[in-house]
Amino acid sequence: MELLGVGSRINHPAFGAGVVVRLHKRVYEICFMEKGLKTVSKDFSLEIIERIEPEYKESFSEAEDALMKILRVWSDVNEVVPLGDKWTGGVLVMKPGSDTLKEKEVPIDVFFHKIVMLRDRLRVLEQRINSHDKLTDEDKVNMQQYITRIYGSLTTFNVLFKHKMDYFEGEKS
Repeated sequence: MELLGVGSRINHPAFGAGVVVRLHKRVYEICFMEKGLKTVSKDFSLEIIERIEPEYKESFSEAEDALMKILRVWSDVNEVVPLGDKWTGGVLVMKPGSDTLKEKEVPIDVFFHKIVMLRDRLRVLEQRINSHDKLTDEDKVNMQQYITRIYGSLTTFNVLFKHKMDYFEGEKS
């Protein structure tokens, strides 16, 4: 995969013609003529109309990923995960089945933060299972499969995430 620099002109199958305006770790910010500013994964296959060489030749994404893994395992550092724009300022309303009880409102960003914390703690649990010296490989695989099913149960909340790369993923069929 060749990286694009700011100013690269591309064509997206759904959004049409656009220009790369900003680079992030895993996504490009692209300004599309008809659809405005969108984020597109660097892994997405784009038709390149005119490629501009990126300012930096080396990609630090592998090193960044490794560092994030280390930080997740050995500290309480959490990655900043953005809430989808359409949810900003929203409220989650939980309405009980009985009219005698009051409904509960939670700011959606507070609820989203709790979902992200849950995901981060599951990742730490995964890493600790993988590095545990007393568990057998069979035990590790069994626990990993269980965690994967937990991620699958959480895919309902993917609608809240701004970037697809942050989504929960369950078992692939």
